[in-house]
Amino acid sequence: MDGAFIFTTLQKVYYPLLCVLGIPANLFTFYMICFRTCGMSDSARIYLSCLALMDTCYLVWVILLDLCLTFLQPQPFWHSSPWCEIMNFLQFGSFYCTAWVVVAFTIERFLVLRVTVSRQHPLQARHALLTCTTVILLSHLASIPASWINMVVQVNMTLDGEVVSVPRCLYREALYSTVVVWITSFLSSGVPIMLVIIFNSLIAYHLLCSSRLFTKEERRTIHGSRTRGSVRRTLLLLGTVSVAFVVLTLPRFVTYCILRTTYNHKDFDRNDYTIPINVISDAANMLHNLNSSTNFLLYCVVSRRFRQELLNTLTCRAKARELGSFFTHTTMKVFSVTEHKYKPGRDPVSVVLTKLRRFRDSAPHDATQAEVVPSDLSSMF
Repeated sequence: MDGAFIFTTLQKVYYPLLCVLGIPANLFTFYMICFRTCGMSDSARIYLSCLALMDTCYLVWVILLDLCLTFLQPQPFWHSSPWCEIMNFLQFGSFYCTAWVVVAFTIERFLVLRVTVSRQHPLQARHALLTCTTVILLSHLASIPASWINMVVQVNMTLDGEVVSVPRCLYREALYSTVVVWITSFLSSGVPIMLVIIFNSLIAYHLLCSSRLFTKEERRTIHGSRTRGSVRRTLLLLGTVSVAFVVLTLPRFVTYCILRTTYNHKDFDRNDYTIPINVISDAANMLHNLNSSTNFLLYCVVSRRFRQELLNTLTCRAKARELGSFFTHTTMKVFSVTEHKYKPGRDPVSVVLTKLRRFRDSAPHDATQAEVVPSDLSSMF
């Protein structure tokens, strides 16, 4: 069997399966991070939930509406204007967002380790929300020039045994497109990969230096605190997401640079899978697209709190625990009110007066002992 046919069939199965599994997984991840207690800081929840939404947008615009329709339909809807330009805008916008949210999260974690003033911690969630909003707006603003790298042209195709002229959204062979594509490649892959590597190296160096400043008992005390534990869990998630981002994104960036330098001529057939660089490049694209649907699995593997909360959600244990907590809290309130109402009856003065009355009734002939109690009462006031 032809190797090109096998590789094409593999992509026809791979990309729809990626959408079927990745989109629900990202949406469920967003729900878990935002509405469940997964042991993350407020700023980490904002960054990771934003990343889940941007990964979902990337899967919809790039995988579902572009690649899946390319393999499953002879003439997708975006081969006509203005969808050709709109799809480029949405795809590059989500492409920028998924990369730069990881970069912003990495830089934020580095700054958290450097800043030790506790009064600045409540502002982290607000800064994270502002940063994510800015990243989304700037990413889509930077993707506007990419809207015109393709153009709609009429080409002759054979459909149902007949040669017809149909519109196709094809790459514009011009200097403008080449410049925009190179800038986009570095801004969406090259620069983010470099920044993620640099700041994760600085975080590792900072943790290494901090571990040398404390004894084993002091480190145990620091690690036992709630704040430090949350920071440690967040750093573990960050390291996992960063490593996955670099490993899955770097091959695509390298192969794309090779295609745009060594094989950048008109006679080169990008769809010819007998050429090794085409197979390697498409395999790198498959790895890069996998990056947008693996975060849910990474959180399950790395975070124990995330796994525990996921199990509670799937088995409805959280609802039972909340209901039990409600009844326990209500019962404690009832006992608290009852105890509060009973305290005046246990006043020392009332007890002494009762004993005094009983003492006089039982032994009225002993006047010496009866006078002792009032003297004690007067001393109490």
